[in-house]
Amino acid sequence: MDKGLAIGLTVVAGGMIALQAPINGMLGRTVGSLPAGAISFAIGTLALIAITALFSDFHSVGEVRSLSPVYLIGGVLGAVYVTTALTTVSALGAGGVTAATIAGQLAASVAADRFGLLGLAAKPLSAGRIVGLVLLAAGTFLIVRD
Repeated sequence: MDKGLAIGLTVVAGGMIALQAPINGMLGRTVGSLPAGAISFAIGTLALIAITALFSDFHSVGEVRSLSPVYLIGGVLGAVYVTTALTTVSALGAGGVTAATIAGQLAASVAADRFGLLGLAAKPLSAGRIVGLVLLAAGTFLIVRD
């Protein structure tokens, strides 16, 4: 995939994630936090099944048995995020949830790159990456301080 297209698609998906917190927050206020998370994941699961059926197939699903269990917890990590976001959006707002989420994502991903975790190629921790983390932390502070 072209790098420019990949960046554009990821920016659009990031914008959708920013909308996810207030959408799930309202759902949570209406039906309760845990049921809201379950509803959100159920609908997402149905959407992924439909997308897979339309654009791929399920023939390689059996290969999952060859993976370490650590590679099967992605859905659990997503559930933790959705539950946390829908319970914190009323205190932080959509901007605060998104800023804190991105700060956590960047910090964890820089560490994963640095140590070559989960099959990633190790990347050195450069001054630019450290400055980027500090600036993002400062930006997060500025967004959530009000």
